[in-house]
Amino acid sequence: MPFPHQLLRVATAVGFCVCTPSFSPVFAQSAPRAVPATYALTNARIVPVSSAIIEKGTIIVRDGLIAAVGATTITIPGDARIIDATGLTVYPGFIDAFGSIGMPSGGAAARAGGGRGAPAAANGVRAGAANSAYPPGLQPEMTALELLQPDAETLSGPQSAGYTSALTAQGSGIFQGTSAVINLAGADVNAMVIRANVAQHIGFTPLRNGGFPNSLMGVFAALRQELLDAQHYRDEQAAYAKSPRGMKRPDFDPSLDALQSAIAGKQPVVMFASSQREIERALDLAKEFGLKPIIAGGSEAYLVAARLKQDNVPVLLSTNFPRRTSAPSADADPDPIRVLRERVEAPKGPGKLSQAGVRFALQSGGINNWTDVMANVRRAIESGLTADQALRAMTVQPAEILGVADRLGTIETGKIANLTISRGDLFDRTGRVTQLFIDGKPIVVRVATAGGGGGSENADASVATGTWTMSVNLDATDRTVTLSARQEGTRLLGSIQGMLGSAEINNGSVGADGTFRFSASVTIKEGTEEATFVGSFDGNAVRGRLTIVGHAPGIFSGTRPARDGAVGRPRTPPPAR
Repeated sequence: MPFPHQLLRVATAVGFCVCTPSFSPVFAQSAPRAVPATYALTNARIVPVSSAIIEKGTIIVRDGLIAAVGATTITIPGDARIIDATGLTVYPGFIDAFGSIGMPSGGAAARAGGGRGAPAAANGVRAGAANSAYPPGLQPEMTALELLQPDAETLSGPQSAGYTSALTAQGSGIFQGTSAVINLAGADVNAMVIRANVAQHIGFTPLRNGGFPNSLMGVFAALRQELLDAQHYRDEQAAYAKSPRGMKRPDFDPSLDALQSAIAGKQPVVMFASSQREIERALDLAKEFGLKPIIAGGSEAYLVAARLKQDNVPVLLSTNFPRRTSAPSADADPDPIRVLRERVEAPKGPGKLSQAGVRFALQSGGINNWTDVMANVRRAIESGLTADQALRAMTVQPAEILGVADRLGTIETGKIANLTISRGDLFDRTGRVTQLFIDGKPIVVRVATAGGGGGSENADASVATGTWTMSVNLDATDRTVTLSARQEGTRLLGSIQGMLGSAEINNGSVGADGTFRFSASVTIKEGTEEATFVGSFDGNAVRGRLTIVGHAPGIFSGTRPARDGAVGRPRTPPPAR
């Protein structure tokens, strides 16, 4: 990238004063030069997290690292590009502690399916490894590094929320493979990876391929069997290594081999569980097999806080809180008490975990509208979390939980130069992200967007894309469900999570008039059933019916964020078929 043009973009975007004698309008039009490797951010308010706030200080960035930080008396290297950060606050780069940022859209990619960018299997689970004895969705040897497909448009969304790095994994299936901590800039996958094979990931959503496991009971049976197989494989391999002569050599199994660090308690296992029952089941499974669990999602983790504290289990807590995002349509039914209670209690969760002494990190929760990230963090602060605790939960605490605290999470000499820069206090409503440094390189922040790129959700040409907060009435019980939807032509992709469990959309379709249909596995009481959702999107409102064999038909309605606060009147949904 040409040096003068880059510097001009930095200065223009945030009001930086670039103090360098060599910069002039004439020089700006000359031949491109190399991007500078050394920067000096001066006169900044610095929040190191690891030490006291520096009200007016300097940060020296050299070759991607923090070379020095302190008061303005720091000597500035002669080759540094000086950036006057007067009026700006510099934080350690925020870390999104859980998600699938940079994974191919539509569930793409796998080695057997043609490498990076290969299409997903028909059941929504990514195609698997060719040499595995286990089907797709039950292959822990899959790695984020092999699937990662970064692009500038996708990364601009989390950048706009202040994120400079993230934990990412494929996010589908039961055994979902291993995750990686990556920097959120660049196109070279290998250069983006900060730490590979961070944790093994497990989900509890049944597979929808017409075979086993297609129920929650089946999921746990499959998990236990594969973990038992991994233990038996460990014992066989150990016996052969000790005395191979005269003993038949056991076959190598990539799936079972990939689980060895997890069952030995050396590699953490991230388990996606939101409700109290899901979390308790996940903890029971971890205890049964000696796993080292990390709970992700954790909407009701505060209800299990005592056990989480006792077992020293950290939580990657979603900030995708349920809330009314716009006014209901005139003929909408009143929100039930349970839904209203959830909206009140969810933002209190971080504060309650902090009070209970549970280690936790805040994560975006698959949010579609990136402007909601800091808004929801502020809601948590208003509901009992302190601003300092919130900052730590977005910086040093995720770094510690994910094993990268020696590289990220604080502003200290020698660490990676990932910095989040704001005008005003980001944890106050007046603050806004203006600039980032990622791997020591300045990044101009684009306008916050829905999904991955720029603009608002309502600027998206699709009628379905966005985060929909829905109230579902089934068997005379109201449940809150978040539908994260993505429209690709007539295809409807995404997931649901909430009081019906967590599941991916299957066989989704949407018409030009907003009518849609999809199926998803839902958890009701003790069992998992297949539900069919049929309805219509109209503006920022959704309404429809769902059917489950053996149950009376249910109804649902909801909204997504509206740029102007308006909500269209839902059409009468088509009859369930």
